[in-house]
Amino acid sequence: MPRKVRQILGAAMLVVFVPAYALFAMSVASHRLAGTSILVQTIFFAIAGLIWVLPAGAIIAWMQRP
Repeated sequence: MPRKVRQILGAAMLVVFVPAYALFAMSVASHRLAGTSILVQTIFFAIAGLIWVLPAGAIIAWMQRP
């Protein structure tokens, strides 16, 4: 597959993935973390806020392959 096509597909995947992941994380938090302490919520959102980097990095690495 040509690099330009991979870049377009990868950009489209990122545009869909990042908001979908954010909505998923917020949904999990609203159902599971209601009534928990601020510390637990902060830890959850810190971890959830960093996890999206792994699949996004894999998509970006795929886009940049020669």
